Amino acid sequence: MEAALREEIRQLAEEAFHRRLISGYGDGPTKNEYQIVFKGKPRHLPLKRARAFLDNLILRSRVRKASSV
Repeated sequence: MEAALREEIRQLAEEAFHRRLISGYGDGPTKNEYQIVFKGKPRHLPLKRARAFLDNLILRSRVRKASSV
């Protein structure tokens, strides 16, 4: 279960990185955390919070893009 969640987070982080929403990502210092570099600052988030953070970031990006079209 944790491995599947971590893989989902990695995919979301990769998408956010390619959209230039974050500047870096990777495993956190503990197995229950994921590191996301946002606005130049590394954040170590619990896995569920990392997934929610990335989901929201990508969703807001899509909404902004759709509203500007």
